[in-house]
Amino acid sequence: MSLSLRFLGTSASRPTVERGMSSIALTRDGETMLFDCGEGTQRQMMRWGVGFTLSDIFFTHFHTDHFLGALGLLKTFALQAREEPLRLWGPRGAQALFKRAEGLGNERLTYPLTVTDVEPGTPILRSGYVIKPFTVEHRQGAAVGYALVEQDRLGRFDPDLARELGIPEGPLWGRIHKGESVTLPDGRIIAPETLVGPTRPGRTVVITGDTRPCAATIQAAEGADLLVHEATFGDEEQQRARETMHSTAREAGTVAQMAGAKRLVLTHFSARYSRDPSDLGREAREAFTGELILAKDGLEIDVPFRDAAPTA
Repeated sequence: MSLSLRFLGTSASRPTVERGMSSIALTRDGETMLFDCGEGTQRQMMRWGVGFTLSDIFFTHFHTDHFLGALGLLKTFALQAREEPLRLWGPRGAQALFKRAEGLGNERLTYPLTVTDVEPGTPILRSGYVIKPFTVEHRQGAAVGYALVEQDRLGRFDPDLARELGIPEGPLWGRIHKGESVTLPDGRIIAPETLVGPTRPGRTVVITGDTRPCAATIQAAEGADLLVHEATFGDEEQQRARETMHSTAREAGTVAQMAGAKRLVLTHFSARYSRDPSDLGREAREAFTGELILAKDGLEIDVPFRDAAPTA
């Protein structure tokens, strides 16, 4: 089952020649959802091959560089005569914000639109996974991050041993794999632990949005397969980071290290680092010992299962 992220915009506050405004498309087993939707996101979607069939947009907060692109995208969906429902999620104030946006022409939508204020700590339940909002520390209003957490998977089934035991391939295999004991025609009872290994962990992807380094992120990203953390500034702008409630790259690396995340992706770079964020990478690497990636527009990252065979 595939799980990947496409970075549609990686700049902070304003677009640059190299980078668009904040947005990430996450695709799991063919289901695509957006996290933030800055100005120009729909053009980035077309540029990087992200389909318009998504059903969910999650907002980390409502500064304009993170949500302004949603207004045009909603209208584009209507112009395409979309009929499928669309769900918008965000921190406190989401419903009120998009109610006001109706005056911009979005009241003539061709599809059902629901807007939900998320509650940090209350998971959004889906088939096979949950989306967990958590409170982050940013200025001027409510802000949240999101953790996509998959359910544990069934253990590995041993087909060779099943054949050796004379268990006919078919429904009995499926029942055993799902944890049922079965009785064979000769009276033998086969317990699932005979053929099925221990459960295997699903994957966890955490997206912070804009934030100071905080305990809530460390908790949400504990052991995560992938942490996407903002890194607006370098060490020389530490004071500026504190004043604006953003993080430096080193601070993002420290958060990832404390959480024990497997991989860290830095994004949301100030314009001064837009062309070359390598110094930010160096500073983060001094704090984080795992795999580090500097996001750029169009970057796609696959998130494999932890027990997946290595690729060539």
